Amino acid sequence: MAKQITNSQLIGEIGEVAAKGRFLNMGFQFDGRGRLEAGIDGLAEVMVDGVPLAQMIGVQVKATDIGKYANEDEDGFTYLLRTVDLEYWRISNIPIILVLYRRSDESFYWKEIPRDFSVEQRKLRFNKANDVLNIDAADAIAQLTVPKTGHGYYVPPLGGGEEALVNMLPIELPDEIYVASTPYSASQAMAILFDRDEEPRFDWSIKGRTFWSFHDPRKECTRHIIDEDQVDVIDTADIALHEDRDEQNNFAFLLKQLMRHQFRDDLGWFKETKIFYFLAQAENTPRSFKYVATKNRTETDVVKASENKKEPGQISFVRHHAFTPRFELMLDQWYLILSPTYHFTNNGFSPHSYPSALLAGKKRLDNNASLRGQVIMWHRFLSGSEDGDLDLFAPEPSTAKVLKFGPPPSVELPTTVPEKAWSSPKPIVVDDDDDAEESKQEGLGL
Repeated sequence: MAKQITNSQLIGEIGEVAAKGRFLNMGFQFDGRGRLEAGIDGLAEVMVDGVPLAQMIGVQVKATDIGKYANEDEDGFTYLLRTVDLEYWRISNIPIILVLYRRSDESFYWKEIPRDFSVEQRKLRFNKANDVLNIDAADAIAQLTVPKTGHGYYVPPLGGGEEALVNMLPIELPDEIYVASTPYSASQAMAILFDRDEEPRFDWSIKGRTFWSFHDPRKECTRHIIDEDQVDVIDTADIALHEDRDEQNNFAFLLKQLMRHQFRDDLGWFKETKIFYFLAQAENTPRSFKYVATKNRTETDVVKASENKKEPGQISFVRHHAFTPRFELMLDQWYLILSPTYHFTNNGFSPHSYPSALLAGKKRLDNNASLRGQVIMWHRFLSGSEDGDLDLFAPEPSTAKVLKFGPPPSVELPTTVPEKAWSSPKPIVVDDDDDAEESKQEGLGL
């Protein structure tokens, strides 16, 4: 009996050759594994102007001659991963992508194999608009080689550029700081201020019986917790630019306390998640902030009440714009590094019982533009405005602005940031027809 090459073998070989050509046209090197492959058909290597970077992506090619994929419509389709392949890919030390090739229409689609997939969650959903394997996908595929932990490394861009906004606000500090001796620890000093009839203030810090503040403690309630005859006024730089990391941490704590005090009328501090968030003005009542964005005036609901879809008229939760703060000293300049996020309450005041699920759902909707807009919004609020037409929360701030914030720096990126980098796809759980779907895929030669 004569030897015969099956149609499945032929289509498989055609698919691998076609995939290699596609990767080469996209600017990648591509090396096939040969007949001994067990679930990775080839290695795609990132190159820049023909220079290989030794950054690899494993590629598994599944090819079919003709026919529809599972659940295929004009928007997309699904593909069911084989359990044996999933177990093989799970232990890989390089990112793995699945490439689907259909000979009848010369279509190529790709998808990363997530590391956290389980055998119960092995169905991939392909979007025909977003998951096409072409030059537009080059940057997104190259970025898969960057480690998700640690400091990572730089993968040069492969496409066009854009202007990026850095979420760092430079801080303009007062020229002088007050230093005094105190017989109390920080906790003892706080207790004393709470017991006084005067309104307490906590924009100060105490370390080793030394008191620091940007206000003159002799003229405020803080006179009760210091030695009034032991107050010195020194240059802020002498403390702010200290080379010792512990001293920098102490100064960062002072900045956070000052910020809590300066914006106490508008921002709350949630200790559990260590975030600043916009305060509600009334129960279940929205609050807006008007400001000038890049060029035009705009308005943002910084506190928003969401109705219960099942019970119209009932409030399900209240969402507050928020940010996680971090104060850092870089090249003799202090910065506020803010990471936009959200805070959830039941009615604007009491914390929501299940904020994690609400936060995850909202974060999935955020993209490059929305995060950029939030950074701009926070800068406008924290820095105030010189434009008298702006409708800020308080026309006459109740607290003098000791901390002043400059605009976030911008940098010209040689590439645009792929929108896929801003969100993580949610795995689709398999259904009862998965065995039949896997059999259909095998019949198509996938």
